[in-house]
Amino acid sequence: MDIPITKVDENNRRPLPTDESKLGFGQHFSDHMFMMEYNPDEGWHNPRIEPLHDLSLSPAAMVLHYGQEAFEGLKAYRCDDGGVRLFRYRKNFERLNASCERLCMPTLDIDQVSDAMKQLVLLDRNWIPKTEGCALYIRPNIIATDPFLGVRPSNTYLFYIVVGPVGAYYPEGFNPVSIYVSDKYVRAVEGGVGYAKTAGNYAASLLAQREAAEAGYTQVLWLDAKERRYVEEVGTMNIFFKINDEII
Repeated sequence: MDIPITKVDENNRRPLPTDESKLGFGQHFSDHMFMMEYNPDEGWHNPRIEPLHDLSLSPAAMVLHYGQEAFEGLKAYRCDDGGVRLFRYRKNFERLNASCERLCMPTLDIDQVSDAMKQLVLLDRNWIPKTEGCALYIRPNIIATDPFLGVRPSNTYLFYIVVGPVGAYYPEGFNPVSIYVSDKYVRAVEGGVGYAKTAGNYAASLLAQREAAEAGYTQVLWLDAKERRYVEEVGTMNIFFKINDEII
């Protein structure tokens, strides 16, 4: 995809983190971002890469009132040969499109947004950490932008990608974490939006996460919504069981 690129002024470059052992997660962002808009007449249009900046939205933007939003999260890795690697990134965009369909939002051309993401990553490749266990986190996001107060799908949308260096998600680093099994709250129900990667699902999980933290646990293991005794998932990671020498 032919994407106009506006590079950040050299005097306005953001400082690179100096200690990669203290990156944490989601605290640092690179110099540039990708953006494009959608409307019914033009479809997705005006793709561009430009210096990272704040968004300007109407206070009536529908994403703020009715939660039409979907996002993804993936990583770019610096390799020993100097190259940059992405892992199954098309699967992330396939899942993003599935979320969009559930939330009545326009889907994306996977080839186009994949190309845009790669151009952004390569432009800001100096932000990819060199330390083992660290990576460049990539956050694609779609939000509804109609300035309208009424329950219906928006007609206009903004898609953007921001990236930034990350280390371990938890303070424990890459060591094992303690898990709290919640039978009081549920995260997903049949017929709901549990499979969509949308902000509302995360907001609904916060109370259980806070209660788990107050009890001394790092993360919540969610049970099924119907009987609350079958394992569903853990909030920020995959979960595996070893039963009779079989990994499940």
